[in-house]
Amino acid sequence: MRKISDVVSYVRREVQKKKGGKPKDLQKPVLFAMAFCNEGLYAAGSEGILFFYHVKGLQYEMKICADILQPISSLIFSPDYTILLLVTDQGTVYTYKPAQSGEVVKLLDACSSCFLAGDFLTPGNKYCVSVTISGEVQVWLLEDGTCLSKLNIDIEATAMACCPSSNSVAVGTKRGQIYFLDVTKVEAPRVVHRIFLSKFPVLSLHYDQSGQFLIARATEGHIFILDARPSKLFQVLGYVVLADEVLDLSVASDFKNDLVEVVLLLKVAEVQRARLEIFCLSSALATDNDKYVNAQGMLNASAIKKEQYDLDYPLSSAVRLKDNIVYGYCTCAPFICKYHLSEENMLEDPSLFLSEKRTPSNQFGAGFLCLSPNSRWLASAAKDGVLFIYHTFTMDILAQKHSHSYQGGGIRSMVFSLDGKFILVNGENDGALVCLKWKKIKKTEVKEAAFHWQSLLAILNKSTLNENIVLKSMAEWQFDPESTSESLPEEKFKEAPLKSSNVEVTEEDGNINSLYSASTNDMTWIGQKIKKVIREETQRFANQKKELQMGIKKLRKTIQKMMLENEQVPDIEKLERHEFNLDIEEQERAQAEAEQEVARARKEIEMENLANRYLQDVIKHECWDAMCVKGRAVKCFHMACEVKNYPLKGHSEEELETLEKVLRLKKIETADLKIQKKNLETESETVLSKEEGEKAEEAMADDSASDCLIGSLSSQYGGDTSILYHQWDLHTREQKVNQIVLLKDIIYKVKTAFNKEFDIVAQQKEQEIARVKERNLRIREILAQLDLQVEVWEPALTDDEIPEQALTVQDSEIKVEKYLTQQEREKAEMLAKLEMERHLAAMDNERLRALNDMMGGVLEVKKEDILKMDIPPPPFISKPEHVWSDEEKKIFREHEKKVKQLNEEKENYRRALENELKKLEASIQETTQNFDETVCKLSERKVKIEMVIYQEELKIVNLIYALLLDEELDTREVGLHNFLMKKEKEKVKTARTIQTTKNKIEAYIDTYENAIVEEKNLECGFTKEFADVPANLFDELFQLYKHRPKTPMTEILPDTANPYGDGSGSAEDYKDALTLLMKAMDELDSPEHMPNGLDLSMWEHFCLARRNKMESEELVKWMALTLAEMQAFLQRRMDDNEKIKSEIEDIFQELTWLQEEKMKLQLNLTVQFLLKQGQVELESTEIPDYTDAILINKSVIEELNCSIMAQGQKKIASMVECKEFSKGIFQLEWEHKKMRMQIDDLKQKARDIVTLPISKDRQLFLTVLNYDSRIAHHISVMEQTLGIMDKLHKKNVKNRQKRIKDLEKCISLKEQANYELSLELKEMLVSVSERRHIFEAADTRHVSEKIAKQRYQKILKKKQLQGLVKEQEEQFEILQAEVERLKSRTFPIL
Repeated sequence: MRKISDVVSYVRREVQKKKGGKPKDLQKPVLFAMAFCNEGLYAAGSEGILFFYHVKGLQYEMKICADILQPISSLIFSPDYTILLLVTDQGTVYTYKPAQSGEVVKLLDACSSCFLAGDFLTPGNKYCVSVTISGEVQVWLLEDGTCLSKLNIDIEATAMACCPSSNSVAVGTKRGQIYFLDVTKVEAPRVVHRIFLSKFPVLSLHYDQSGQFLIARATEGHIFILDARPSKLFQVLGYVVLADEVLDLSVASDFKNDLVEVVLLLKVAEVQRARLEIFCLSSALATDNDKYVNAQGMLNASAIKKEQYDLDYPLSSAVRLKDNIVYGYCTCAPFICKYHLSEENMLEDPSLFLSEKRTPSNQFGAGFLCLSPNSRWLASAAKDGVLFIYHTFTMDILAQKHSHSYQGGGIRSMVFSLDGKFILVNGENDGALVCLKWKKIKKTEVKEAAFHWQSLLAILNKSTLNENIVLKSMAEWQFDPESTSESLPEEKFKEAPLKSSNVEVTEEDGNINSLYSASTNDMTWIGQKIKKVIREETQRFANQKKELQMGIKKLRKTIQKMMLENEQVPDIEKLERHEFNLDIEEQERAQAEAEQEVARARKEIEMENLANRYLQDVIKHECWDAMCVKGRAVKCFHMACEVKNYPLKGHSEEELETLEKVLRLKKIETADLKIQKKNLETESETVLSKEEGEKAEEAMADDSASDCLIGSLSSQYGGDTSILYHQWDLHTREQKVNQIVLLKDIIYKVKTAFNKEFDIVAQQKEQEIARVKERNLRIREILAQLDLQVEVWEPALTDDEIPEQALTVQDSEIKVEKYLTQQEREKAEMLAKLEMERHLAAMDNERLRALNDMMGGVLEVKKEDILKMDIPPPPFISKPEHVWSDEEKKIFREHEKKVKQLNEEKENYRRALENELKKLEASIQETTQNFDETVCKLSERKVKIEMVIYQEELKIVNLIYALLLDEELDTREVGLHNFLMKKEKEKVKTARTIQTTKNKIEAYIDTYENAIVEEKNLECGFTKEFADVPANLFDELFQLYKHRPKTPMTEILPDTANPYGDGSGSAEDYKDALTLLMKAMDELDSPEHMPNGLDLSMWEHFCLARRNKMESEELVKWMALTLAEMQAFLQRRMDDNEKIKSEIEDIFQELTWLQEEKMKLQLNLTVQFLLKQGQVELESTEIPDYTDAILINKSVIEELNCSIMAQGQKKIASMVECKEFSKGIFQLEWEHKKMRMQIDDLKQKARDIVTLPISKDRQLFLTVLNYDSRIAHHISVMEQTLGIMDKLHKKNVKNRQKRIKDLEKCISLKEQANYELSLELKEMLVSVSERRHIFEAADTRHVSEKIAKQRYQKILKKKQLQGLVKEQEEQFEILQAEVERLKSRTFPIL
C-alpha cells in the first residue's frame, strides 16, 4: 500500500493536468486533519484537497471530494454526521455534505490580514474598494456593506487609490510595483497592468480630482508622476527626488488654471520644525513629456515651479486650501495649526512662517488631516480612534465619532466620497472598515457639496466613458515567472533600441560594473532609464573611449618596462615601488576610504555580534540556566524510538512558602478530623461492634477503589495523593485553591520521579556505548589481522542526548577559514617547522630502521603475526623437477610439509578469529537490543505518566473553572446588593415625595372647593343685587352677565420636574391670562353695550359684578388645571413607586437564585473518576442525557445483577435440557461426517509422508555455511554457562558452610550462657526460701496488710488523678486546635 502523502501528491498532479496547467514539482503534502465516519475516512492538509478513503479489509479506494485551493487545518463532523465542517488556516469555514457529494459551500469568509486602505469607486455613491496588507482587494456595496467580489494579487500591499476618471484601482506594493485593476465589472475585478517603478517600497498613492495624474510616494524622497488614464497605458511621466524625508503628501486641483498642486510635508533633520514644498503639474506634462524631463526621467525644476516654506512647529500631516491657507497637525502638542503662506517667499529665500491660529484637537497620539473634495470640511484622525470633522473657515466641530479603539491602533486612513455624503475610515490593527454617513447637517452644506459634485461629474463624464471602454478592452495581465517587470511603455510603440557597439576590454581594465549588462526584464523603470542613458553615452563616446583605452595600454607597457629596467640596475640606483605610482594622492585616498569602510564594517559586525551575544545570554538564562533539570532525550540504537525527559524549573521561594503553608494547614485539618472521628467512635462503639465485619469488607472495597475515587493514578508514579483533599470535600474556595497547589506539586513530583528513571537509562546508554567501543577495538584488530575492509558500527550520543553540545562551537563546525594576524601566522609557521624537525629526528633512528629491515620491527614473533608468516621456497625451485637430486627432493618434501602445517595453523587461527568476531558482534547486538527494549519500556511508562499528568491537569482546569464561576457569582451578587441599596434609597425618596404630594393635594382640594362655592355665591348674589331692575332689563342683563369675550388660547406647558413646588410659573400664567381677559372686558364694559333704559351707575355696578364673576371663574379654571397636574404628578410618582417595588422584588428573586446557584456550586461538585476503557454499542447515535442520573452504591447493582444472573441460569438450564434432546438427532450424522474427515486427514498425512518435508535442523545444515563452527560455538557457549553455574554453585556451598560454622559457634555460646543462668537460678531459689522462713517466723501479717491497704488507696487516688489529667489534656488539645483553626481562618496571613 502506498503512503497517503504519495497518493495526495499524485492526485494533485493529475488534477492540475486536467485543469490544463503544468504539474508542479511540489513538496510532499502534509495531512493536517482527519475525520472518521461509518463509510470511511476523510483527510485533508496543505494541498487544500478533501480526500475520502473507503477501506475494505487491507485495500482502500480513494476519491477526491473537493478542492478549495487553501490549506485545510481541521475537519469536524456534525453530531448527526450529516455535515462535514472544513476550516482553513486563514479562518475560512466551508461545509460539505457527504450524502449529496456536492460542492463545498462557503459558510464564513475570514480576511487573512488587516485592512490597509479603502477608497470610493467613481462616482463614489454606490461602491467602495479596500485592500488588505496581504494583497487581497475587495469590492463592497455601500448600501448594506455586502462584499461583492475579491481578488488576491499575492503580494504585500502598501498603498491603494481609486481613479476618478475611470473605474481603475492602483495598488502599490513593498517591492516598488504598482498593480492596476479593472473594476468596471464589480463582480469580477482583474489585473490589467503592472509597472515596476523602483526598488523602493511605494508608501502612498494619490489621484488628483480630475483623474489625470497619479502621484506615487516612495522611500528615499522619491515622488513618481504617472498618467492615470488607461488610454495612455498608465505611462510614467517622470519623478522628483527630495533631499529630506517626506512625511505626508496631499493633492489639490485648480480647474481654473488647469493645474494640479502637490503639497509635500518634509521632516527637517535635528530641528523641531517642518518644511513644506509645493510644486505644480500642468496638463502639458502628459501631452509633451520630453520637454519637461531629462534623459534619466527626472522632472526639470522649471517645469514644476517648486516652492518651499519653513513652518514653526513639527507637523505630521498638512493640507492646503485656496488662498494659500495651510492646516497642519502638530506632533509635539495636540492641536491643529493654521498658516497663511505668502507668494513672495520662493525657494531661493525660504523664511519661517508662524502659525496664525492653533485649534486644540482633543485627541492623543499621532494623527493626520484629510480635506473634503469641496474644501469645506477638515477631518482629523489619530491613534485614539476618534474622528473629528471641522469647518475649514471657522474650525467649529461639525461632527465627532469614535469609530475605532485605541487598543487596536486607532485610525490608519480615511477618505471622503466625491459627493461628501460618505466617509470611509480604516482601522490600524483591528481589521475593521467603517463607512460613515451624515445624520444631521445644514442644508447649505449639503447644497455646496452637491454643487461641487455635479460640477466635478460634468468634468469627469467627458473622459470616464472613453477611458472605461479602453480599460475593458485591455487584456488581463498574466504573471510571467521569467520576468518581474514591464518594459517601458513608450518603448513598446517605438522601434527596437540600437545595439551597443562592441568595445575591446582587456583583463587589466575590465573593472566595469555588470549592473548595466542585465536584461531589461528584471530591471525597474529607473534602471531602464539609466541603462538607456548609459547605452546612448557609450555609443556617443565609443571612439574617445577606444582612444583612452589604447593610451592607457601604452602607458601601462611603458611603466612595466621601466619597472623591469629598475629591477636590473644596482641597488643604489633602484627606485622604490611606490615611486612608479602616477597618482599617489588618489591611491592614498582610496586606501583611506577602504580602511574607513573596513573599520565601519568591523564596528557593525562587532555591534551585531554583541547584540547576538546578549540575545544568546538572555535565551540561555531563561531556557537553560533557569532550568534545574535540562531537557534531553534518549534514543534507541536500532529503532526510531526516542524518549525525552521533563525540563523543570526549580520552585521559587514564594511557591515553596505557599506549598508549606498548604501542607501545614492540611496536616492541622487532618489531625482535627481524626480527633472528631475518634470522639464519634467512642460514642458509637457499641454500634460499630455489631457491624464490624461489614465495615471491614467495605474498607477493603474502598482501598481497592481508592484510585478510582481519587481520579488519577499519581500514587503509582511517584505522587503522594494522601495529602490531597477528598473530591467530595472541596466546598470552599480556600480548599479549591489549596487543592490546585497540591495538584501542581504532585505533577512536579511525578515528573521528577520520571526524570530519575530517565537519568538511570541515560547513564546505562553511556555505559553501553563505552562497552561497544571497547569491543570495537578488538573487532578492528581482528579485521586488520584478517585483512577485511568492513565498516565497524560505532554508536555515539546525538545533540538531543547531549544538549550541552549546542552551547559550544567545535572547530569542525566552522566552515570558513580562520583569520589570523601576522603574529599568529608567524607563530603557526614556527610551530609547524618545529614539529617537522621533531618528526624527522624521530624517523632518523638507525636501530629502528635496522629492526624494520631485518625482522619487521619486532624482536619476537607473536601468535597474532602467524597470518603474516611465510616460508621461503628452496633456491633450487627454479630448476626443472627431473634435475633435482635426492637431497633436494627431500628438502622439497620437508618444505611442502612445513607449508602445509603453516597453512593449517593459519586456517585454524583465521577460524578462531572469525568465531571471536562473530561472538563480539553478537554480544554487541544483544546488549544494544536489550537497551532498546529498556528504552521502549521507558517510552511506554512516559505515555502512562503523560496520562497521569493530563488527569491532574484536568482536575486543575475543573477547579479553576469552578473558582471563576464562583467569583463571577460573587461579583454579580455584590452588584445586585449595590443596585438594591440604590433602589431602596429611590423608594424612600419616592415614598416621601408621594406623602408630601398627597398632603398638598388635600390642602389644595379644600381651597378649590372654597373657590367653587364662592363662584356660585357670586351668581346668587347677582340675582339679589339686581332684583329691583325690571324683568325685561334683568333678562338682558343676565344674558350679558353670562356672555364671555373671545380671548386667544394659551398653550400650557407643565413643569415635568415639580409643577406645584413654588407655583411661580403657574401664577405668572394666571396673571397673564387674567390681564388678557380684563383687556377683552374693557370693550364689553363700554357704554355702547349698555341696554336701553338702564342707569349708568347701575351699568357700572353690573360691569363690576361681571368682572368679579369672571375673575372667580378664571381662578376656578386655573385651580382645576393645577389640581389635575398635581394628581397626574402623584399618579406618576405612584407608578414609579410600583415600578421600583417590582424591581426590588426582581432583585430579591435574583439574589435568591444566586444564593441557590452558589449553594449548588458548593454542593454539586465535579468529581473525576477512573473508569475502565471499553466500548458500548447503542441503537441510536444520540448521546444519553445524564442530567437526572444519580450515584448509588455498587452493592445495589451487584444484587440486581445476581438476581438477573440467577434467572438467566435457570433459563439456560431449561434451554440446555431442550438442547440435549435435539443433540441425539444429529449425533449419527455428526459421527458420519467425523469419519469422512478422518479419512481425509489420513489421506493428507499419507501425502505429507510422500513429500518428506525437511526439518529445521536440516534447513540450518543446508543454509549455514559453517555448520560445524556454529555447533562448536553453541557447545562452547553451553560449556561456559555450565562452568559459570558450577563456580556459582561452589561459591554458594562455601557460603552455606561458613554460615553453618557461625551458627554452631553461636549455639555453643548460648549453651554456656544457659548453664551459667541455671546456676544463678538455683542460688536465687535458696535465698528466696530463706527469706520466706524469716517472714513467717516474724509474724508481720497485720502490719503488711495495713501497709498494703495504704498503698492500695494511694494507687487508686493516683489512678483517678491520672484519668483527670488525661481528660484535661484531651480537652486542652481540642481547644488549642480550635484556636489554631479560628486563628488561621481569621488571620490567614499570620
